[in-house]
Amino acid sequence: MRHTANWRLRTRTIELGRRTLVMGVVNVTPDSFSDGGRFLDRDAAVAHALKLMEEGADLLDVGAESTRPGSHAGGPVHPNDKDLSLGAPVVGAEEEQARLLPVLEGILRARPGAILSVDTYKAETARAALEAGAEIVNDVSGFAWDPGVAAVCAEFGAGVVLAHTRGRPEEWRTQPQLAADALLKMVREGLAASVDAARRAGIPDQAIVLDPGYGFGKRFEENYALLARQSELLALGRPLLAGLSRKSFLGRTLAPLFDGNGGGSEAPMDARENASLAALTAAILHGASIVRVHAVRPAVEAARIADAILAA
Repeated sequence: MRHTANWRLRTRTIELGRRTLVMGVVNVTPDSFSDGGRFLDRDAAVAHALKLMEEGADLLDVGAESTRPGSHAGGPVHPNDKDLSLGAPVVGAEEEQARLLPVLEGILRARPGAILSVDTYKAETARAALEAGAEIVNDVSGFAWDPGVAAVCAEFGAGVVLAHTRGRPEEWRTQPQLAADALLKMVREGLAASVDAARRAGIPDQAIVLDPGYGFGKRFEENYALLARQSELLALGRPLLAGLSRKSFLGRTLAPLFDGNGGGSEAPMDARENASLAALTAAILHGASIVRVHAVRPAVEAARIADAILAA
């Protein structure tokens, strides 16, 4: 069973665990793996966000830098960082904010009560987004790539989503394969370290949600082992968010169904929605309180059924 808990955000508190909350994704990027370029224009992004809310999204996660496998996201964001071999992020904080802030402001102008999360690992961008009205910072690195994000979140009293990431995106597909026990140990210890970093910065436990980080440095088959044992992560004491929508490992599993139609090693992006719903349902039944999705309406319906199973 999943946790029932209050999640403390910047200006409000919301309940988790009574029913699954659906987080809609708004990518203000030219190169995201799923819908890169479609919503780079401010008006298109705002219109898409409002449409997701009309379809039932409880909250929105807005990002302006792709962290797809192979990207250069997560490089040093400060000149004095030790590991400069990775190179600076392709999208700097200034460009990220130029994409992001007008969209946040446009959504809140149209829907002042919207609960907005900003998908960033940069302290400067987190600060600007929270000043613009965001309630949550979703850091895919779990405060590892820019430790300054933790202090910003503590200062503003923001809600945080701390994800587990193994290495940097350009390293993800060359990571050695792990057995299930070793994988779960790595994810559990990594998330525990992120929680410790949050606590040291002064972020209360009530502000923290954890994300296992599907696809973020996990080899294809490893994601299924993680999903099957996801509920073990509830031992960390915080609610879970699962982001499985349209991930590559789902496409890899479906690939044989498309080989006769010229399919390659993965099913195409537009053919992964049913698989996303299957994975989403499994994640809810294994303890997720929030699901992060691209297609909101089908996710709302699937979550309703999964919630009914849990209630029974």
